[in-house]
Amino acid sequence: MKQQLGIVSKAGQGERISSAEALSLAEFSDLELIIETAGSIRDQSYPDLVTYSPKVFIPLTQLCRDVCHYCTFAQAPKPGEKAYLSADQILKIARAGKEAGCHEALFTLGDKPELRYKIAREELKALGHKTTLSYLKEMAQLVLNETGLLPHLNPGVLEHNELNDLRKVSVSQGMMLESAAKRLCNRGGPHFGSPDKQPGVRLGSIAAAGSTRVPFTSGILIGIGENRRERIESLLALRELNDVDGHIQEIIIQNFRRKPDTKMHDAEEPSLADHLWTIAVARIIFGSSMHIQAPPNLMPDAMPQLVQVGIDDWGGVSPVTVDHVNPEAAWPSLEKLTEATEISGKQLAARLPIYPNYLQSMDKWMDASLHTPVLRCIDSEGYARTDNWTPGAGLPIPTIRTPKISINIKNAISNLIDKAGSGARLNETEVSRLFSARGGRFKDVCKAADAMRVDVNGDVVSYVSNRNINYTNICYFGCGFCAFSKGRVAENLRERGYNISLKEIQERTQEAWQRGATEVCLQGGIHPDYTGETYLSIAKAIKEVQPDIHIHAFSPLEITHGAETLGLSLVDYLRDLKKAGLSTLPGTAAEILDDEIRQIICADKINTQQWLDVMRAAHSVGIRSTSTIMFGHVESPVNWARHLLRLRDLQEETGGFTEFVPLPFVHMEAPLYRKGRTRIGPTYRETLLMHAVSRLVLYPYINNIQASWVKMGKDGVKAALQAGANDMGGNLMNESISKAAGASHGQEFESGDMETLIRSIGRCPEQRTTLYGRPASGAVFLHDAILCNA
Repeated sequence: MKQQLGIVSKAGQGERISSAEALSLAEFSDLELIIETAGSIRDQSYPDLVTYSPKVFIPLTQLCRDVCHYCTFAQAPKPGEKAYLSADQILKIARAGKEAGCHEALFTLGDKPELRYKIAREELKALGHKTTLSYLKEMAQLVLNETGLLPHLNPGVLEHNELNDLRKVSVSQGMMLESAAKRLCNRGGPHFGSPDKQPGVRLGSIAAAGSTRVPFTSGILIGIGENRRERIESLLALRELNDVDGHIQEIIIQNFRRKPDTKMHDAEEPSLADHLWTIAVARIIFGSSMHIQAPPNLMPDAMPQLVQVGIDDWGGVSPVTVDHVNPEAAWPSLEKLTEATEISGKQLAARLPIYPNYLQSMDKWMDASLHTPVLRCIDSEGYARTDNWTPGAGLPIPTIRTPKISINIKNAISNLIDKAGSGARLNETEVSRLFSARGGRFKDVCKAADAMRVDVNGDVVSYVSNRNINYTNICYFGCGFCAFSKGRVAENLRERGYNISLKEIQERTQEAWQRGATEVCLQGGIHPDYTGETYLSIAKAIKEVQPDIHIHAFSPLEITHGAETLGLSLVDYLRDLKKAGLSTLPGTAAEILDDEIRQIICADKINTQQWLDVMRAAHSVGIRSTSTIMFGHVESPVNWARHLLRLRDLQEETGGFTEFVPLPFVHMEAPLYRKGRTRIGPTYRETLLMHAVSRLVLYPYINNIQASWVKMGKDGVKAALQAGANDMGGNLMNESISKAAGASHGQEFESGDMETLIRSIGRCPEQRTTLYGRPASGAVFLHDAILCNA
């Protein structure tokens, strides 16, 4: 007992236990200690979330050459009934799943029934196939093409070439080991007469899946006659295979359920305590990083206990189809699954049939043809998107569920909120953790950010009256997210370019001033004929016709280009621009301030350090700037964290940033998206979190957080203004970049309409200057003094 206590303690401290140590746990019966330890091990890697896969169950055929004594899925041929589902039947199931919000199409079938049944061979021939696996491949491809559901295949024992062939049409495959106990295949055992249940055969197939780089699901079935030592031996056999290739993405601990009309109809089912013990031992053996799963429909009254004992996943749960393997066990409703998860202090998150950690190496784990379908389905962490909202699309904002059950538990998220509120600098891991908030913790982050906004900015929502002048859309850079610039004819993605004259820039400036604008914002592509003199000429031309207007112009990319073409230092060139009339810089061209992402989306653009150097130089000569992030394409929360912290650090040094502007990626016409290489923008939850987390992380150095109505639409902006944002930017009078990318929210937001929107959420509108001062008399909107002072 003392030795076993030491082994459990060792595992609890994050150390791997040996096979001999694991086997010694077969006699360990301190269930309370082992449950507590397993839960703490799980929390080392998965402290906040329990996942599930919304799926449809497609029983391609229920014929099987095996005769497992507990199984009702496998059926003998029935007169007048087809042995295989037709394409139409399969698509009907898949489309119902798509409509219900599923992402996974789980194909389940018996092992190679054509080797046993003549009817199977005849039907396959009529379908144009020689094997069940060939028909499976065709149907999986059909479902993927027609519905976008991602196939997960459970066809039984496969050879290397069969696994590789099916890998082309599936993101993951699976097969339960069930048990490594050979004696269960002897006469009288549950696997007698089932050649595919020989442990060596199954382990060989699972090993082949590893060498084929197939993300694989496996596990054990408990209560079919094995003992606890044999369960541990089975788990160790799976661990040994996973040590070689790292391909086993989850371990299922499934409890036997007896069924009428089977040879095991009167067999004893494993107790809850036995099930919990086995899950806990699996967690101890595999450690914190392995995904451990228990089907919720097989222990529906014990779901919170299953979470406590160390699972981090519920498996596939279907809103459409029954569990064809255990048809007597109904799936829990999503509401019940959510409540059971939240009672345990976790948040429920939908996933795909391939786990996020495998998506970090898609080239290794998935056929290239599957990358785009997967990217269309995921959020920034690799979990499933749960709504169809995308920036700029004009779609209604979704409802984000918050828990019905209030559990007052101090957790890591609330501790980070407190730390940020003190003004302390969070580290990269901590910022990433805030971006992972879901459910009640998402609500907590947004609420904290809004409370901080009240403390810093009060109830004023500011905006500036300005005009955008995009002076050219001709650009020799090849940014993969940009649908605005023209010039790369080979892309065949863009229309003809333009290059506005100085006279037209002057005319647009005068028109803007006459309409009440206090600022002109100028940006454009990097025209191959432009030099630093071009930008100086633009600033001088504007000041010639309207000396009092504020020139907010030229991103760090344009500044770098201008300085280089004139052979000047950044500081000298910026001084010249300031003399010519430039007032502030826009913080665009930042995209993601992390070079590993810039290499993907804008490899030929300035790098992170160059962007920061321009801003540092600008601030040093008295030119202030905004700061931005363009997010929701190929990056992840850790890249967002690095970006925010680099801005915070520079602001602490210079104090030159006036605001932070989150710019959600508008995907529709972006070249990288059209090539299938990006997500479809951030989710709605992520977009609100960007405003909320930036408010917390940048405090107390950057006080203004702006919401982009062009990207988010009116309702989205309202939500952002209640999640930490205090500014709506400009009413623009013209805006071309988002429109070119496919945004549908228009090119101008009239001041009166903007003020109406601000009042609708109980806030006070206030026109500002670019530098957050009050405009000259006559340009100020006379807002409701009662509301402002409330």
